[in-house]
Amino acid sequence: METLFNGTLALTSRDQETTGFAWWAGNARLINLSGKLLGAHVAHAGLIVFWAGAMNLFEVAHFVPEKPMYEQGLILLPHLATLGWGVGPGGEVIDTFPYFVSGVLHLISSAVLGFGGIYHALLGPETLEESFPFFGYVWKDRNKMTTILGIHLILLGIGAFLLVFKALYFGGVYDTWAPGGGDVRKITNLTLSPSIIFGYLLKSPFGGEGWIVSVDDLEDIIGGHVWLGSICILGGIWHILTKPFAWARRALVWSGEAYLSYSLGALSVFGFIACCFVWFNNTAYPSEFYGPTGPEASQAQAFTFLVRDQRLGANVGSAQGPTGLGKYLMRSPTGEVIFGGETMRFW
Repeated sequence: METLFNGTLALTSRDQETTGFAWWAGNARLINLSGKLLGAHVAHAGLIVFWAGAMNLFEVAHFVPEKPMYEQGLILLPHLATLGWGVGPGGEVIDTFPYFVSGVLHLISSAVLGFGGIYHALLGPETLEESFPFFGYVWKDRNKMTTILGIHLILLGIGAFLLVFKALYFGGVYDTWAPGGGDVRKITNLTLSPSIIFGYLLKSPFGGEGWIVSVDDLEDIIGGHVWLGSICILGGIWHILTKPFAWARRALVWSGEAYLSYSLGALSVFGFIACCFVWFNNTAYPSEFYGPTGPEASQAQAFTFLVRDQRLGANVGSAQGPTGLGKYLMRSPTGEVIFGGETMRFW
C-alpha cells in the first residue's frame, strides 16, 4: 500500500488525529513533513557519529598495548588499525595518537550534525518543497526518488574511492601477508582486470570456491573498490539523468515505507556477507586485530589436542578414529600431510 499524499494537506501538529500515527510511531508522523524528517535524520546521524567518537575514545583510554586487540573486546580500533593507522610490522600498535584524533574528529562532527538536526527539527521549515525545491520531494514522485537514489550512489562511490586513495597515496593499509609477518604498505600494482575482479562474483559460495570471500590479496581488494566506486558513481549519474522504466514503475512500490523496507533488506544482505568475511577472510580482517578466523581457530584447537594426546602416549602418526580415517594426521588425495578426518570430533 502506498503512502497517502495530499499536496494541499497542511499539518499544524503531529498527533494521532492529524497524522494517523500515535506518538510512539516516531518518524512516521513526519512522512509528509520533509523539513522535520530531515531534522530527524540529521540528528540521528549525529547520534551515530557521537557514538563512534565516544566509543573510539573509550577504547583508546582502555587500550593495553601488550595484549591483542581481539582479547580486549575492541570493536573500532581494529578497523583503524586495518587502515594502517598507528600500527607497524606484525600488527604491533606503535602510536595511539591517530586513534585519539579519530575520536575527537567524530565528536566535533557529531556536534555539528546535532545542531543541524535540532535546527531543522525545531526552527527550520516544516516542508522543503516551497523554500528549497531541490531538496523537497514527494514519496510518489518516481523521478525524484531515483534522483535521490543517484545522489546516494555517488556518495557511496566517493566512499569507495577514499579507501583506494588511502591505500595508494596516504600511507597504505595493513597487509597481513606482507613479508616478515604483516606490515603497512602502499598498494602499487592494482588489479583492474575485469576477468579477475568479476570472477569472484562467478565463483560458487559452496565447497572450496568461497565466492567473493575467497579474495586473498590487497591488490584485488583495492582494485575491486576502484570498480565498485566507478560503477556506483556512473550508476548514480545515470539514475539522476534518467527516469524509471515502465517495468520498474510497475514492479516497485513507490512509498516511504517501501523505500525503508528495501534499505533494510539491503543492509541484511550486507550484514550476512560481512559475517562471512569476518569468519573466513583474514586479508580484509587481519587475524592480528580481529582474532583467528574459524579455520585458524579450528586448526589451533586440533593441534592443541594433538600435542596433548602425544604427550599422553598416543601414536599420532597411525592412530585411527571410529570411521577408519586418521584420528590426528592423514594424507590428502594429493599427498600432503593434513589434520586427520577425526579433527572435527575435537569440537
